[in-house]
Amino acid sequence: MSMSHKSFLSRRAFIARTAIAAAALLGLPGGVRAQSPSPLSEWQKNLFPRSSEEEKTLLPDFTPAQLRYSGGRWREYSTAMASFLDEVRKRTSIETAGDAQAVDISSPEIFEYPFLYMSGRYEFEMPGAKAIENLRRHLTYGGFLLIDDGLGLEGEAFGGTVKELMRLVFPRTSFEALQREHAVFKSYYLIRSIGGRQAVSQDLQGIHVGMFTPVIFCRNDLGGAWARGPGGGWLEECTPGGESQRLAAFQLAVNISLYAMTGNYKQDLIHHPFIQRRLNQG
Repeated sequence: MSMSHKSFLSRRAFIARTAIAAAALLGLPGGVRAQSPSPLSEWQKNLFPRSSEEEKTLLPDFTPAQLRYSGGRWREYSTAMASFLDEVRKRTSIETAGDAQAVDISSPEIFEYPFLYMSGRYEFEMPGAKAIENLRRHLTYGGFLLIDDGLGLEGEAFGGTVKELMRLVFPRTSFEALQREHAVFKSYYLIRSIGGRQAVSQDLQGIHVGMFTPVIFCRNDLGGAWARGPGGGWLEECTPGGESQRLAAFQLAVNISLYAMTGNYKQDLIHHPFIQRRLNQG
């Protein structure tokens, strides 16, 4: 088995093991629920042939958690994550949940969900030491957090508060603009523009822990581009780029999902012709 294949497999097991260990450290009764295994898509099967034992442990169901906090509005768009997951399911054949689970930021339940999503527009109450330690353990031991700023104001409102939170979580590191060579820009589509309801910034910012980037921050209101109204149509217009800007938001959603689930495995395989054809789709 190649080293790239090993790393692809081990990330699933790593997240599961460390989630259980971290929850035990925090005294969560009965440990945590492991997310059930689900099949790979056909192109992943062809790319990474595996044994029956690997089949049992590879690629759990994709069930994100949306972090609930006090103050502000933690869920500006109630349909955003369901739409996000629907697009990931349709575009990649990954088995996803129907919607994200709402989890309090201070709850040890966050260890049940490798992928966390945090969104908002306004300032919120700074969580206590328990929540900060929860996030530090989660993100250090293999978890992932997507931060979605609905206003995009530099250093103010939601964005300013969440950056202060992350300074408490990771006091020795800080956000950096991700270079376009980063694996998140090519984990499925080749991302050329950062979409969203608005076009505040063409940068994604991230916090690095070793070779992985467990925190990615976007200022363009991705949720506003994903959300659907009661009749199924889009809830918000995307300005100034219109539907191409919305498409870019969904392509980024797919890339971020795969990056969170697989880490840097595509970084080493980017020149493989089969992957390159897949990346150029869209």
